[in-house]
Amino acid sequence: MADESHLRQQVVEAADRLFYAHGVQAVGMDAVRAEAKVSLKRLYSLFAAKDDLVIEVLRFRSRQWDSGIASTAEAARTPRDKLLAVYDFLGLWFEQDGFRGCAFINSFGELGGVSPRVAEVVRRQKADFQRYVADLVAQTGAPPSLAPQLAILAEGAQTTAAISGDSTAAADARAAAETLIDAALGARPAR
Repeated sequence: MADESHLRQQVVEAADRLFYAHGVQAVGMDAVRAEAKVSLKRLYSLFAAKDDLVIEVLRFRSRQWDSGIASTAEAARTPRDKLLAVYDFLGLWFEQDGFRGCAFINSFGELGGVSPRVAEVVRRQKADFQRYVADLVAQTGAPPSLAPQLAILAEGAQTTAAISGDSTAAADARAAAETLIDAALGARPAR
């Protein structure tokens, strides 16, 4: 069983690299098989359909996202700083070689209209992120209406950075987030 789990992870990571670099629809199962170094028969025994593999890749990405945000927020002392750490995480991510935007947004754009299962996984990840932000907003004492504003800044920064190729979208979103947080808390902006 451990070997099967390891092999599944190997296939998921190979598919993730290919899907993220080239798009889900442009990558066939044979390309995944070659990248993962498994037989096509074995690949299909692990994932009966491509949608099953896409969903597992998105779950893998979700764990990476959650881990990355948690790791970046670890040093933050206050809920406000944890909110701003989201944008710090984005800034680090946008600087990585091969950054192509949000895998969830990309997958939804490609498959959301034809694969309800993929659309549901994407919606769940976005809802989880919004809940994370809402929890931190509640901890600051700011009104709940701040949470979707901050979440949409993060989503917009991802799309802007992917399209423009300019990682400063994270810093711009962070500055806007600071302004929104300070206004919501009735504080004067930090200088």
